[in-house]
Amino acid sequence: MKKSALKARQEAAARLQLRKETVDNSAIIAGIAASDTTALSRAITLIESTRPEDEIRAGELVESCLNRAVPGIRVGITGVPGAGKSTFIETLGLYLVGQGHRVAILAVDPSSSLSKGSILGDKTRMQELSRNPNAFIRPSPAGESLGGVARKTRESITLCEAAGFDIILVETVGVGQSEVAVHGMVDFFLLLKIAGAGDELQGIKRGIVEMADAVVINKADGPNLAAAEKAKGIFTSALHLYPPKENGWSPPVLLCSSTEGSGIAETWQMIDDYASSCRADGSFEKKRDNQNIHWLKQRIESALTADFYRNPKIQKAFQTFKDRVIRKDLSPTKAAHELLEMYRPHDKGQL
Repeated sequence: MKKSALKARQEAAARLQLRKETVDNSAIIAGIAASDTTALSRAITLIESTRPEDEIRAGELVESCLNRAVPGIRVGITGVPGAGKSTFIETLGLYLVGQGHRVAILAVDPSSSLSKGSILGDKTRMQELSRNPNAFIRPSPAGESLGGVARKTRESITLCEAAGFDIILVETVGVGQSEVAVHGMVDFFLLLKIAGAGDELQGIKRGIVEMADAVVINKADGPNLAAAEKAKGIFTSALHLYPPKENGWSPPVLLCSSTEGSGIAETWQMIDDYASSCRADGSFEKKRDNQNIHWLKQRIESALTADFYRNPKIQKAFQTFKDRVIRKDLSPTKAAHELLEMYRPHDKGQL
């Protein structure tokens, strides 16, 4: 009896898995339109898939959602490990849902380049927010994509907006060039800092601070308050060394405490004022248009790279060329040229 019951449960689980795998796009799109987070999660899983057979379905999903998106704000949030990003995002998210917003958090999770594993712990770190029906938290493994940014974060943003989430918060890993990539897909880029970490003077160097639309000094409470005030002065002075943004915006420096909740409302008001100002002068849509063109170019590059390595002729010849490069019989430049010549369709009718 026990074996029979176990077999029945296994068969039921197999049938359930089959149903999950065979849900067609129309059902997923209907679910997204109804703000069903299960359908949204399934859609994001599909667009993150690296299986060639999933790419067509994923493209159809994103295409169907382009004109369904609700108007909202996309905010990138970055900071070094230890800056309190998760606590800050949860506190901000709880404030926003309390104000009647629907908030989606796309947390790009660091993946091991060796094991390919990832932490994916954001729902654990944001327990209270994850239970709120007006919040959606999706940790995505960064994998091998540039700077640790999830390969399809842009598409995930589109899907979340189509599901009715009017505020999208994108958390970066906080290392490498992930900030550069996220900066190119959000409306507002926020840099989270803490005082006393030995990096206050980083504010005078060109780099991530130059990309920031605002700097927020977190953990400005208790005995840290004086140091936070000092750090605010340093960053304010440093930011004056940079020219204003194209739209004339001068990045402010604010203080906040994620644990006490102080400065959270002021931070959001500043972001909202920025978005309203940019919408009024047309720079908001202009920035999104430029981002979409960049997205187009990235997708072309990604598709060409994937197609190149899937090409049977390339797969057959690639190891031989690698061996020749290792033996120094052929330079990497010449090897790349010959492989590309092998890949290119020389018959114009094939183009």
